[in-house]
Amino acid sequence: MLNINDKIRRKAIKRCKEKGIVIPTFKEQKNPELISADVKKRLKNVGLWDVDPLNLYRITWKNEPVEKGGEFGKVNYLEFPSELTGVKARIVGLVGKYFPTGAHKVGAAFGCLVPRLVTGEFDPTTQKAVWPSTGNYCRGGAFDSALLGCTAVAILPEEMSRERFDWLREIGAEVIATPGCESNVKEIYDKCWDIRKNRPDCVIFNQFDEFGNHLWHYEITASAIEEVFDSIKNSKSSLAAYLSATGSAGTIGAGDRLKEIYPNMKIGASEALQCPTLLLNGFGGHRIEGIGDKHVPWIHNTRNTDMVVAIDDEACMSILRLFNEPQGIEYLSAQNINNNLIKKLPLLGISSISNLISSIKTAKYYELGKDDVIFTILTDSAAMYSSRLEELKEADGNYTKEDASKHLARYIHGAGIDNMRELSYYDRKALHNLKYYTWVEQQGKSTEDLNRLWDPEFWAEIHTQIPEWDSAIESFNSEVVK
Repeated sequence: MLNINDKIRRKAIKRCKEKGIVIPTFKEQKNPELISADVKKRLKNVGLWDVDPLNLYRITWKNEPVEKGGEFGKVNYLEFPSELTGVKARIVGLVGKYFPTGAHKVGAAFGCLVPRLVTGEFDPTTQKAVWPSTGNYCRGGAFDSALLGCTAVAILPEEMSRERFDWLREIGAEVIATPGCESNVKEIYDKCWDIRKNRPDCVIFNQFDEFGNHLWHYEITASAIEEVFDSIKNSKSSLAAYLSATGSAGTIGAGDRLKEIYPNMKIGASEALQCPTLLLNGFGGHRIEGIGDKHVPWIHNTRNTDMVVAIDDEACMSILRLFNEPQGIEYLSAQNINNNLIKKLPLLGISSISNLISSIKTAKYYELGKDDVIFTILTDSAAMYSSRLEELKEADGNYTKEDASKHLARYIHGAGIDNMRELSYYDRKALHNLKYYTWVEQQGKSTEDLNRLWDPEFWAEIHTQIPEWDSAIESFNSEVVK
């Protein structure tokens, strides 16, 4: 049963009336056919990346991939042929670029914010929304906050790409850059504690411990994957594996739902080799932006994780150039890779490339064949990393066909089964127990709650919450439109 703060809820309703905000339900994001004809008609005048309340309805995998006026259709995905991957298994990535903000993390932000908004746990008229992130999550949170007319406080490491900081400032967010790079998550948590103590007008939406993040992917992303699989499978096809960077552990949560449907599939958690937290209890800095590490997120259901795959960040940066530099594109074309696919390779940002390489390694590890299908997530696109391409060119010189040949051979076709670990029951429990040091010792969680996270019944209970949230959204909307 949801706890309702009626006084604050009424203030949120008033703000949404003023801003013309009607909130989509999770079932509408899962199946946009349920969205009203009136909303669809009005969306024809709204750009895909516009800061417009109607774009809340575009927090879905099913947007028509056009800049303005698009409707809804099938799930946006990209299948990578054997000519590129070098493996027989079919590898399919869901495309994140065609979300508002250009990244799928806006869904996680929605999942964390909306349940609190419609129940009166967050007051957009007096409170600021704090979004601790390694990049795209605070982007999604800033987008949602701008629609509500409240201030977003975006916390992210100072070494993240320039594009992220520029966009956040343009949308009006307060930006806090914490020391370090992608893997410096504790510094983000330290800033959150500082805000809790000194800024009572702030509410923190921590993607790393909020189950709304997990549930958005459990409900929406898993459904999209299931739909794509049903559309491409043959009578012999098997959904063999799902690969996702751990990051905040929201996206990998889609695997929980998929495993309920396909119990023999494998869930693989990908991370940076330069910071192999799950692989080796390791640490360090890396350049695979958007995935975070040095800890196990509270919402990571490690009991369901079958494999850990660590990816060299140099492989990701090299393939970023291969997929985006003219000489790389020309070389790929000469290898008889379909030109329509080559044109779409810029849909992969740095962590998307990491997910692709993880999928290739997993196909090789399990010796998967032509009837096996692996799904992964293309979280954002190369458009987020233009400055990184400029930096790579400045550091390493112009990209050549020789570079392209080496990078394709070494990092894609030559990807091996090194730096991988298949997890036993007690390996999974050991990863679960690592949560103690971050969440109990540092972040104030209890050992009782930690132990509950190991219980499958806990997750089964969590997974029943979406219908209740949808009912609360519908009730909230009915008062907004009175």
